[in-house]
Amino acid sequence: MTGLLRAFLAVSALAFALGGCGVRGGLETPSESKTETTAEAPSGEGKPENAAPKPHKGFVLDGLLR
Repeated sequence: MTGLLRAFLAVSALAFALGGCGVRGGLETPSESKTETTAEAPSGEGKPENAAPKPHKGFVLDGLLR
């Protein structure tokens, strides 16, 4: 039993140690120039203006979702 507990604690410690990897410091906000370009959709993307709506396809969990 103690061997299983030690293995679990070792795996948990390793997961927390690896989960903390990354860049130190605060979150970086996007620059204003990037937000302006992403707000405008390039031509050729998205739905055409005169497109008909797609019909609803049934799903198993529709009773819970709708």
